[in-house]
Amino acid sequence: MADLEYTVENGIGTILLNRPQRKNAFTLDMLDQWAEALRSARIDPGVRVVRVTGTGGAFCAGVDLDDFAEITSTLGRQEVLHNRVHRVAAAAMELDKPLIAAVDGVAVGAGMDMALACDIRLASTRARFSEAYVRVGLIPGDGGAHLLPRIVGQARALELLWTGRFVEAEEALDLGIVLSLHSPDDLSAAVDDLCRRLADGPPVAIRAIKRLVRNGERADFMTSLSMVAAEQAVVQSTRDSAEAAAAFHSKRTPTFVGE
Repeated sequence: MADLEYTVENGIGTILLNRPQRKNAFTLDMLDQWAEALRSARIDPGVRVVRVTGTGGAFCAGVDLDDFAEITSTLGRQEVLHNRVHRVAAAAMELDKPLIAAVDGVAVGAGMDMALACDIRLASTRARFSEAYVRVGLIPGDGGAHLLPRIVGQARALELLWTGRFVEAEEALDLGIVLSLHSPDDLSAAVDDLCRRLADGPPVAIRAIKRLVRNGERADFMTSLSMVAAEQAVVQSTRDSAEAAAAFHSKRTPTFVGE
């Protein structure tokens, strides 16, 4: 099996991190494949939702330092950060389809940042999170300083970023880092159920909702209402909108085609 696998089945794209011997720490090649998978999912009409998960009881331990060891110059490290690592986070932000993380075990450093870049995180009871950069004399390198305050608030984010301490599963739930907790055996089924519900929903409306929520973070209220009006006009013109109305009146389950 490859270190990273991307598959699509019944409208659900799955990015599987598959280096269990290294707790799914990513290599340069994995970064390129990860970004490409997200870009492919964005333009593929057959993909309605994407999930990211890991094998071997871990989500992602961040950068594989052995793979990056030969990059010693400051310029080389900046190039790798900007052109390889950041491309994954950028592709995640550009994806206007639901992006769900299934976190089982550790999500550390850039691995935690990658999870934070997802829209929703479901976790197992053995999940552990850490913005561990400061413990090796570094700063958050993959969006953590931007994403974490928006989830837990500035004061708590600073405490976690400054200390690099581990957040256990129950605390992660309390802080809103994860949406729900499940036993390790039940996590996959819970994520499958959420992804299936989203994939079966009206994709044009779901993508519009995500854009409105993301854009609303940096827009004032009246601008946000203007964006809603523009998006609503598009959504109401779709076949899916007409199907939803017809299904409601006839008391049946709608079938959405993405048009």
